Amino acid sequence: MRDLSVLDAFVLAEQPQGELTMQVSLLIAVGLLIGFMIFLWIFASYFRLWIQSLLTGAGISILDLLGMTFRKVDTRTIVRGKIMAVTAGLSDDRELTTKALEAHYLARGNVPLVIRALIAARKAKTIRLSFREATAIDLAGRNVLEAVQTSVYPKVIDCPARGGPQAKLSAVAKNGIELKVTARVTVRANLQQLIGGATEETIVARVGEGIVSAIGSAESHKAVLENPDLISKTVLARRLDSQTAFEIVSIDIASIDVGQNIGAKLDADQAEADTRVARARAEGRRAMAVAAEQEMTAKIEESRAQLVEAEADIPKAMAEAFRSGKLGIFDYYKLRNVQADTDMRRAIAGSSSPPAARN
Repeated sequence: MRDLSVLDAFVLAEQPQGELTMQVSLLIAVGLLIGFMIFLWIFASYFRLWIQSLLTGAGISILDLLGMTFRKVDTRTIVRGKIMAVTAGLSDDRELTTKALEAHYLARGNVPLVIRALIAARKAKTIRLSFREATAIDLAGRNVLEAVQTSVYPKVIDCPARGGPQAKLSAVAKNGIELKVTARVTVRANLQQLIGGATEETIVARVGEGIVSAIGSAESHKAVLENPDLISKTVLARRLDSQTAFEIVSIDIASIDVGQNIGAKLDADQAEADTRVARARAEGRRAMAVAAEQEMTAKIEESRAQLVEAEADIPKAMAEAFRSGKLGIFDYYKLRNVQADTDMRRAIAGSSSPPAARN
């Protein structure tokens, strides 16, 4: 009985340990199953990208792809961009790394466009463009691929711009003849000054200013019509592409039309203005003469009034002379005869006699 109880106790003690081992084994199996499913998911998601990277030598591992997913980076964009760069021979650029591509993607840059621009610059062999410069141009809002293409194939800009307020540039030569000009500016993108450089509007404004200045310095419009290239040479000599995103290759005059005779029109307007000024001055002098005439007429009337007033005193003086005996009757008649003779001579001469006193 004692041995049986010991055996029972041993069996009872061993039974919970076996169940615990079974539970642990079950947990390990479940963990392995979950791990295997995760491995299958990772394998199914990244195997194609990883094998492409492995075969092309892009150097992107599955852990890198998994890290991109956690960082919310589009793995296809980065892998394809790195593969394009490696296969095009851009691996010598030490700045072009997987981390740099991820950083540019996270900065909301266009990774495929940057890679295509670098490939185009490398194929051209005459354009020097690094990965850092390309990403800086892309993040600045410029189309880096279009800039590279403009460097390879120059771009033509109309001056003045099409659809602008003016269809042609208007300039006046020294002889006063107006010339209406349209030009075409061939430019090449300057990648080193693309960031912070002036745009096409500045090029158009500077070229327009240079054309107007060149025509204005010409002695005659005939010289400009005979040699339109004088305008191009003068404008190109001024280095108008300084501090701009472009390099001016050539300036070609598309058309020149003869406009109005601005000089003659200005001279006519000036002559008309001078005539008006002279008329105003003459009118002022006439008004002053009329005023002076009126003033003299007033003085004459004043003198006549004084004369009439003085003649009114003559009868009084004669009466006083008669009373005092200083004037006799014969003297009076003799004075009247002299006065009558004077009036007769004036009548014969055709002049009106002035007012005389009558006794």
